[in-house]
Amino acid sequence: MTVSRQQSLLILAVIAILPGCSRTTEISDFESDGCSLFPDRSLINEDDWCECCFDHDIAYWKGGTKEERLLADQALRDCVFEKTGNRELAEAMFTGVRLGGSPYFYNWYRWGYGWDFERKYGELTDEEILQVEMKLKEYFESHADHPCGE
Repeated sequence: MTVSRQQSLLILAVIAILPGCSRTTEISDFESDGCSLFPDRSLINEDDWCECCFDHDIAYWKGGTKEERLLADQALRDCVFEKTGNRELAEAMFTGVRLGGSPYFYNWYRWGYGWDFERKYGELTDEEILQVEMKLKEYFESHADHPCGE
């Protein structure tokens, strides 16, 4: 079987672009800023929902599927309501993260912010899950003080 010059060039082109087709699978170190663009606790009473935002940051940092994002946002809403009893506050925070946390926005608090900007929604591979677990272990080992003061 002989390969024509055109076929050879096509094969070389495919080989050259294949590495660019794979997505970056290196997650950055975990960071949390509490309730991004929103207070971590009440300015007028003892209500404190920082822990809810910290857990939400873990979910947003690692990213995942569209369904996992919805579950993370619902968990934030439910946690804020449980800690404060304030349905309006919980719903406002839910609406805020639904509107502003899309992986299609190039900001530091988007869904999947631990990955590069090109990653959007998608199930994490087994290798990526291991990376997430290792990075979280490193974070908790090196941060004796909880960012929410607990």
